[in-house]
Amino acid sequence: MSAAVTPSQLRQDIYRLIDRVLETGEPLEIERKGRRLRIVADAPVDRLSRIRANPDLIVGDPGDLASIDWSAEWDPDRALNP
Repeated sequence: MSAAVTPSQLRQDIYRLIDRVLETGEPLEIERKGRRLRIVADAPVDRLSRIRANPDLIVGDPGDLASIDWSAEWDPDRALNP
C-alpha cells in the first residue's frame, strides 16, 4: 500500500488520485490530524444480477406472446406520427 496523502495533496491532484484508485484497485489513504480516511473502489455490480424473477408476471405460456396479433390495438403509423 502506498503512503497516505495529506488533504492538500488530495486537493491538488484529486482527479489523478481517484483515477489511480479506479485503475489499480489500490485504496487511497488520506491522513488528517493523526487519523486516516480511505477511498476504495467498489466492485462493479452486474446490473442484470439485480433483476428479480416475477413468476406471476405472465399468465399462461410465454411462448404464446410471439404469436399475438396486436394490429387491432396498435397502429405503427399513428405511433410514429400522433
